[in-house]
Order: sequence, then structure tokens, then C-alpha cells
Amino acid sequence: MTANPAGAGRALAGRQPAKGGGLFDPRQLLRSLPDALRKLSPATMWRNPVMFIVEVGAAFTTVLAVVTPSSFAWAVVVWLWLTVVFANLAEAVAEGRGKAQAATLRAAKRDTVARRLASPEASEWESVAAPELRQGDLVVVEAGEVVPGDGDVVEGIASVDESAITGESAPVIRESGGDRSAVTGGTKVLSDRIVVKITQRPGESFVDRMIALVEGANRQKTPNEIALNILLAALTIIFLVVTVSMQPLAIYAKAVNPGVPDSIALDGDGVTGIVLVSLVVCLIPTTIGALLSAIGIAGMDRLVQRNVLAMSGRAVEAAGDVSTLLLDKTGTITLGNRQAAEFVPVPGVSELELARAAQLSSLADETPEGRSIVVFAKQAYGLRERAPGELARAHWVPFTAQTRMSGVDLDGQQIRKGAATAVMKWVRDHGGHPTDQIGHLVDGISASGGTPLVVAEQGRVLGVVHLKDMVKHGMRERFDEMRRMGIRTVMITGDNPLTARAIAEEAGVDDFLAEATPEDKLALIRKEQAGGRLVAMTGDGTNDAPALAQSDVGVAMNTGTSAAKEAGNMVDLDSDPTKLIEIVEIGKQLLITRGALTTFSIANDIAKYFAIVPAMFAAVYPGLDLLNVMRLASPQSAVLSAVIFNALVIVALIPLALRGVRYRPAGASRLLSRNLAVYGLGGIVVPFAGIKLIDLLVQLLPGMS
Repeated sequence: MTANPAGAGRALAGRQPAKGGGLFDPRQLLRSLPDALRKLSPATMWRNPVMFIVEVGAAFTTVLAVVTPSSFAWAVVVWLWLTVVFANLAEAVAEGRGKAQAATLRAAKRDTVARRLASPEASEWESVAAPELRQGDLVVVEAGEVVPGDGDVVEGIASVDESAITGESAPVIRESGGDRSAVTGGTKVLSDRIVVKITQRPGESFVDRMIALVEGANRQKTPNEIALNILLAALTIIFLVVTVSMQPLAIYAKAVNPGVPDSIALDGDGVTGIVLVSLVVCLIPTTIGALLSAIGIAGMDRLVQRNVLAMSGRAVEAAGDVSTLLLDKTGTITLGNRQAAEFVPVPGVSELELARAAQLSSLADETPEGRSIVVFAKQAYGLRERAPGELARAHWVPFTAQTRMSGVDLDGQQIRKGAATAVMKWVRDHGGHPTDQIGHLVDGISASGGTPLVVAEQGRVLGVVHLKDMVKHGMRERFDEMRRMGIRTVMITGDNPLTARAIAEEAGVDDFLAEATPEDKLALIRKEQAGGRLVAMTGDGTNDAPALAQSDVGVAMNTGTSAAKEAGNMVDLDSDPTKLIEIVEIGKQLLITRGALTTFSIANDIAKYFAIVPAMFAAVYPGLDLLNVMRLASPQSAVLSAVIFNALVIVALIPLALRGVRYRPAGASRLLSRNLAVYGLGGIVVPFAGIKLIDLLVQLLPGMS
């Protein structure tokens, strides 16, 4: 066996969310510059109508500058080309983060060799390259070998190192049958031998999808992104028509007057074309047009930073519009294991006495519940573990499904702990008489959604250990945040309604679905969608596949079945169901970033309007001088300053486009107000200050004062 892409996997998936500078590395600008220059090809540029118009304008002004050369003309030409390059640079930087990772993954896929069996019964195998495998092929993988493709274990059990995909060094168990049979190409078998049935189709393996994702080259535009592109194209056409009509209107109004001092307005000497192109470039929404693709790629990369693979940009965008969140109780809202929360003694027995007996009977209990009883007794009552010499004399009674209880016999003392009916029967069999109060204690704990474990010593009952599903720390606060976002949370559980209600109230979810079956989940999702809401949910089993496929955002656990991963449109490499909350936040951040920069881009036009239009016409129509609020030095300086600012603002906003606008949970109206206040007002103020500052510097150039 050859390549193992563990290094790339750790770099890709083992990272923590970036802090501070986010996804932006200034050195990436230089590394991505060659890609930005290659994107100048018209075959690439036409996909972005706004920047394609800028490139055509740059080419046109280049011709005019050659025909009628001047320092002003060539300065405008240079900055128009830089505007196009900077726009390509934003996309190249966003894509560039995954180039090395994709190359390593491709090499691993190409160099991996598979041992393919001729048939399920055959013992002989043939060596083939991993890319030659087809759906349904059977391959044998032994310790030390790399799994050649995505599939399901059909024979054997093995420990598998998935760090190449997840970045997590702890191995996992994969075995035939059940919900832990799926294996991923590129992972490494550490022990034993398994036979894997390949489930991937050619070119559609998990590694193929990772390559496409981290490269960003095959990213499809989302519906909202397409709609925004159409809007930007429409604005571009409007400004283009307005600008082209200026020449005939100027002739009709007799504004063509090359004899007017300090006028560059439609003088017919070549400067006219350069000025008109500059006007178009500055007034069309070049800022958001240049950054739109980078925003989408960066949004998917932020998911990768959190070990989540989105199979499409549509899924990321849908996450931002989710209004209903379906969450499994076990492992998502609760810790997944019941834990001791209270010792409730019967009358006549102290809590300390009950705690001692419960702790002693649990010392050999290796279940999570048993360990939690020992820990709770130590923390709540200061009880320490018994001395080794004392425990050496103990006879431990293990839990069995028949007895439904466990315990210990020590120095003539017999203690049992377990289900209420089993322990009370044991007490009666040993000549005891359970008190009436024990039934009330058991019923009360059950009614609150907990699990009662009765503790007894020989002929008497001591009390009840209250086990409960422990809600994860901070979950109520997270659900409060979801509520402020306008998202309704629904807990799904197989528990009875009484238990489900108690946990739902403690966790703070808006609703719950108890005793849920796959059909119930699917029906709930369809009901929510029928009401016009987008639904997100998590799942890992084959029985979750229909609901994952029906959801607008279906997050499959990487430890789950192939059916679940195929049905979902995202895969969580960490298999952490709470990640769904982060996914929603990232989706909202993507939408907010796009909206904020669109607002800033359109607001930019106001300042550029006040810079260029007075420069073009004020000498011919003195009344327009009132619009020259910036008091720029000259018409040439005004046009050039606006063009330079238009190019530089793209570079300045690349870090924000990649990192994303910080998201704070709030209602839609509040977010809109904040966008208008920060990015709308900022889009007006910043260009005024920036263009004026550039104008002061441009005055130092020959011929611009």
C-alpha cells in the first residue's frame, strides 16, 4: 500500500475554527495571483457579467490610450485592469486554500491499490487500482491497508483509523450489519480483516466530493446567488444604456465643447470614451460583483473548518433560511447516558446511609450509570472509594437481563440495586417488607421523566437513586439564541410523552415529538414544509434516510450508514449532532455577509456619482458645480481617484468576504436596520473619504493638478 492522505485530512478536517483573521492570510494574495491572471480569459469572465463588462471596458480604454496616449488615459487603463485582476484575486484566494489538500487527496486516491474478490465465496483476489473499482465490487482489507473506496462492511469487524477524513486520531470500530458498517475510502484498517462492498459510483466517492469541495472549482451557484447575479446584471445594463446615451444627448444639448477650460466632457478626442468607461465601471455594482463568488466559496470553507462537508452550496444557503430545527434527544440535547442526580431515602433512612450503600453496590458497575452513582456520592456527600483490602473480600453480583439488578456481598452485608419490581421481590424473598412509601418515590421519579433505581440492604429498602438524562450544559442558552433567530426547535425522541415533556421543558425546546418512528419524522418534516418553512435535521441510521432526504438541510453523521450519508446534503465528520446549530449559524452568516456587501456596494455609487458627474459636466453646466461637494482638484483627478478607489475597495473587502460578517442572533428587521446603519451608511461615508484622500495623492502626478 502506498499513499495515506492523513496529513491532508488533518489539515482539512482536524482544524479548529479560525480566530481573529479568520480565513484570510495576506500571503495568500501573492500565491493566488497567477490563478487570478489565468481567470482573465473571456471564457471564464463571461460567467460574471459585471466583471466581464469591466474587462471589455478595460480592453476598450487600452485601445483608446494607444490611439491618443496621455498620462491620464494610461493611468485609467492600468487601474481598470487592476479592478478585474483584484476581482479574480478574491475568488482565487477563496479557492486557493484547498489546492494543496486536493492534490494530496488525488494522489492518495490514484496510488491506492485494492484487492478485489471475484465473488463473495472466492478466496482469491486480484490487485486493481482504486479508481477502477465499480459499484458492487467486493474488496478485502487487512490490518495496515487503506480502504480503497466508500462501502459497507459485509464480513468481519475491524478497528479503523479515520484521521485521514476526520482528523480524529482515536480509532473507531466498523463491523458488518447495523449502523456502524459504513467505511470511507482513504481510511486505514488498524486490526483484523474485513470484506467491503463498494457502494460508490465512479467519480462520486467521498474523497471525490472532498476534492471538489476544498478546491471550490466545481461549486454550483445557489438560487439566491443566481438571483443576485441577475439583479447585478440588470443594474449593469441600466447604467450601460444610460452612459452610452450620454454622447448623443450631449450632441443634442450642444455640450460638446472642447474649448471650455478644464472640461473633459465629451470632447471627442479619445478622453470621452475613457471617461464614459470609467463612469460605467464606477457606477455598476463592481464591489459585490467581484466578491460574490468568493463569499459563497468561503461559506463552504467555514463549514470545512468545523469538519462538515456540504455536498452543495444550496445546502449552506438553505441552512441560513432554516426556520425549524429537528434534534434527536440522545447525544444531541442530552449527554446520551443517564446519570445519578439525587438520592431519595425512605423515611427512617438518612441520605448518607443511602449514598454509602448505592456507592458500594456500584463500585464494580462499569456502566455509565454505575460510574455516575460513584461520582455523585463522592461529590455530593464526600464519600471516598473503599480501601483495596476491604474490596478484596467483596463478592460482586453482576447485572443480568434476568435479575435486572446488581450488587455486592461484603462481610455478611448484602446490597442490591436495580429495577423497582426486581429489588422489591428480592427484599420479599429475603423476609423483608417494602414500605408503601417506596412506590410513591418510584412513581414520582418516573413521572418527572427520570429512571428510578431502588437500593436495598438484605430485608429492607433504603431508597431510590434518581437517574436522569442530563441536558448538556448551555443547551437552554443555545435554544434561546435559536428562538431569537426566529427558529423553532423540536426535540425528537423514542421516549414516552411524560419523559419527553420533562426533558423538553428542562432543555428549553419549543416542542417535542415522543415515541417517534421514521414515518412520524417524515410526516413532521412534510407538515412543516407545507407551512412554508425550511427544515433541518440530523441522523445516522438507515431509518433516518427518508427524513434526511426530505429535509432542506439533512446532516448525516460520518459514523452512520451509507444510506444516511447518501440521503443527507451534509456530512458531519465529527459525528456531533449538536453541530447542526453551528451549521445554521454559518448559513445565516453567509446570507448576512452577502447582504451587507451588496448594501455597501450599491451605497458606494452615491459617492462616485458626486465625484465623476460634476467633473464631466460642471465646466459646461456651471450649475452642476453644486454637486461637487468633495471639491476635487480637477476633472481628470476626480475620474482617476474614483477608478482607483473602486479597485482598492475590492482588495480591502476580501478579508471580510472570506471571514464573513459577524452574526448576532436577532430578528430580520433588526438585522436589516443594522445592515443599513453599518454597511449602508459606511458605503456612503467611506468612499467620500477614500476618494478625497486619493485625489490629494493624484494631484502630485504630472498632468493631474
